[in-house]
Amino acid sequence: MAHSARRDSPELPDFSMLKRLVKDQLIYLLEQLPGKKDLFIEADLMSPLDRIANVSILKQHEVDKLYKVEYKPVMSTSEQLCFLIRPRIQTVKWICDVVNADKTAGKCRRYKLIFTPQKFYACEAVLEEEGIFGDVSTDEWTFNLLPLDEDILSLELPEFFQDYFLAGDQRWVRTAGTALHLLHSLYGPFSKVYGIGRCSKMVYELWREQVEEGEQKAHQAEIGKVFLIDRDVDFVTPLCSQVVYEGLVDDIFRIKCGGYQSSSWRGCVEFGPDVTSSDKSVKVMLNSQDKVFNEIRNEHFSNVFGFLSQKARNLQTAYDKRRGMDIKQIKAFVSEELKGLKQEHRQLSLHIGASESIMKKKTKQDFQELLKTEHSLLEGFEIRECISFIEEHMNRQVSMIESLRLLCLLSITENGLLPKDYRSLKAQYLQSYGVDHLFTFVSLRQLGLLVEQQPGDTLTVMESKVGKLVNDKTAGKLTDAFSSLAKKSNFRALSRKLSLVPKSDEEYDLRVPRDMAYIFSGAYIPLSCKLIEQVLERDSWTGLEEVTRLLNGHEFAAAGSSGADLSEKNDAQRIILVMFLGGCTFSEISALRFLGRERGYRFIVVTTAITNSSRLLEALLDNHV
Repeated sequence: MAHSARRDSPELPDFSMLKRLVKDQLIYLLEQLPGKKDLFIEADLMSPLDRIANVSILKQHEVDKLYKVEYKPVMSTSEQLCFLIRPRIQTVKWICDVVNADKTAGKCRRYKLIFTPQKFYACEAVLEEEGIFGDVSTDEWTFNLLPLDEDILSLELPEFFQDYFLAGDQRWVRTAGTALHLLHSLYGPFSKVYGIGRCSKMVYELWREQVEEGEQKAHQAEIGKVFLIDRDVDFVTPLCSQVVYEGLVDDIFRIKCGGYQSSSWRGCVEFGPDVTSSDKSVKVMLNSQDKVFNEIRNEHFSNVFGFLSQKARNLQTAYDKRRGMDIKQIKAFVSEELKGLKQEHRQLSLHIGASESIMKKKTKQDFQELLKTEHSLLEGFEIRECISFIEEHMNRQVSMIESLRLLCLLSITENGLLPKDYRSLKAQYLQSYGVDHLFTFVSLRQLGLLVEQQPGDTLTVMESKVGKLVNDKTAGKLTDAFSSLAKKSNFRALSRKLSLVPKSDEEYDLRVPRDMAYIFSGAYIPLSCKLIEQVLERDSWTGLEEVTRLLNGHEFAAAGSSGADLSEKNDAQRIILVMFLGGCTFSEISALRFLGRERGYRFIVVTTAITNSSRLLEALLDNHV
């Protein structure tokens, strides 16, 4: 049932040092503006900041009042204003308005702008254009990594995906490289670095430059190997419905940042009255400290109720021990066990309530039909029936995001839509949800998420082109034939070569999963995780040449730093850091935890943000609507 760690699993590094470093740097920056000051904080930084330095710590360093950035005239009467912001043009322009309004009113104040995780030239150019460059001081708070759990670190950059993969903006690449360098400095040296994707290659090269320029300090490594992967290497996985408990909680309740939905902050969820069985909502931090959650977070949802029922029985047995105790035993029970049992009881009640709420929404006939359609698309069966289901979904005006997700999954798994299907489905979508979304289709085509097949782009033709490339001595370079495959998914060919879809004639026991496919009810092994498994198994990309061609290349494997202990007996060699550039899902994290248990690894996931199909597609919709 609930997965437990192997006894021989290595210990994970302690990431509390990352929090201490950023806290100390923030205090130093605040003290550079001596005296009382008011602090303006951007909304999506407020709760992450609270984890690093809460209000009492800020007060100790002469922060008088805290305000949320709201793009309207400020009410502060302080003579010193400090702004803790993301490097966004809109925010900088608002600050320029504040400063210029003070000038017009004859107010004389000091202003300090602290950009996080870094400041960009474009922001300073705005300050210069607005004529206030000399009136403000600017600084950088390198808040690159936030520990969300013992094995998850986030760069807190939900905009990374849209900026890099859609707009081609590379400004966050250096941030990712710096974050990797920080981890290398504190927990390295790394023995081996693997990666795939254009962005991963750039991050690796930036990291390598920083390592070569910096001072090498000899210390015991706590992380052995690193794997970098671009989100566009595998779009299928985030488009599939999540069915592990943590993924479902995120999909339905939105595990988010305190009260601000705009952030990619992981860990805090608000359970409403339907879960708490009262008239109040409760905010809960979901991480490994919650014993009940930690045991069910990676479980397929079909197993969760059985576990919770057994847990309730065990808890009742523990309570019943009180009967027949003498005074001394009761005193010991109250001081040693009762508090822990009560906390576990509260956690259990909440997760039973959450499971019941999920059950109401996700076990209806519609959801079962949805899963059946997804599985058919992944297997390549009954495609016409799948298209009919999607058409009905759109015509009934069921969730706009769900319809778009199914269209994208259809396109990727079929390597593009036939022209007549593309035109028909696009027209039906726009008729159902509005022509405002016309530009969304442009973005989806640009990303390769929803494309029209070109003449000759059948799977057999595509595979023969790739086969020719693999045998070509100059396959290391992008040839004209290879360039023509850009933004093509080649999913069917990849699925066969990597056995991503288990044979459907075998019954899959979700209570005793045999591979990572359990996270999608045994229907599909996530491509991203399968690649990681295969490369670690081979300790290189050797033997995966055809797979990498199908994925448009940009794979690499390089030795890490000199001085790294390469001995397999060294525990650090079994701790693998995986960096997802463009976001990763809770399903992928669950799959990697499963792989770690099976192979004796421990995985640390570093991501630009936690994502799912809704977040991924909402970013594209928001870009145009």
